[in-house]
Order: sequence, then structure tokens, then C-alpha cells
Amino acid sequence: MLKKTILSLAIGWTFLILVLCLVNFNDLPKVKVSGADKYGHFSFHLVFTLLWSYYFWLKQNHIALKKLVYLVLTSLCFGILIEFLQGAFTKTRQADSLDVLANFGGAMTGFLIFVLIKFVKKA
Repeated sequence: MLKKTILSLAIGWTFLILVLCLVNFNDLPKVKVSGADKYGHFSFHLVFTLLWSYYFWLKQNHIALKKLVYLVLTSLCFGILIEFLQGAFTKTRQADSLDVLANFGGAMTGFLIFVLIKFVKKA
């Protein structure tokens, strides 16, 4: 049951990232925090990496470090794809290489948190 719940959350979170990164937010009030967009990207990919890592760990009661690295690379590629889609198919959003860095930073932080929780805890 937990495995299905985490899988549903991971899939839902993935689609939420896609939607939130491609939707027009020009009609919403602006947040006056410097770099707020980058914090959002960082958080999106942090949670993305944690949810998918936890799902794969639940699936087999362990996860290889190599699979976690692939998951971080998947997060990075997903973020790059979204930036491409923003630049190519939206009029109100634009591709930003700093967003990709924020995505990668979030994915790496998620990776480190997961490794510390799952691998270091065993020692």
C-alpha cells in the first residue's frame, strides 16, 4: 500500500512540476523575493528526487547508489526538457540556464539527504 502511495505521489509531483513550469502566471501577484523562482525549481527537484528514490527503495527494499545517480541525471534531463519547452512553446515563460542549475542543486540535495538517511543509517 505504501509503495503505491509513494508511486502516486511521485507521478503526481512529476506532472505538477511540468504544469507549474509551463503555465502562465502573469495574472498572479508577483513574489518580491529575490530568486524566488530558483527556490521553487530547487524545491521541485529536491522533492522529485526524494519521492522517486524512496519509491525505488520501497520496490526492492534497497537501492543501488548507481540507480540514485541515474535518478539525479533523470531529474536534470527532465529540468532541461522543461526549459526547452518553456522557450519553444510558451509566450510567457522563457528558458533559463540558472533554473537548470537550481534543478540540479535540488536533485543533488535530495540525493544527499536520501543517501544519508538510507545508507548512513545502516552503519
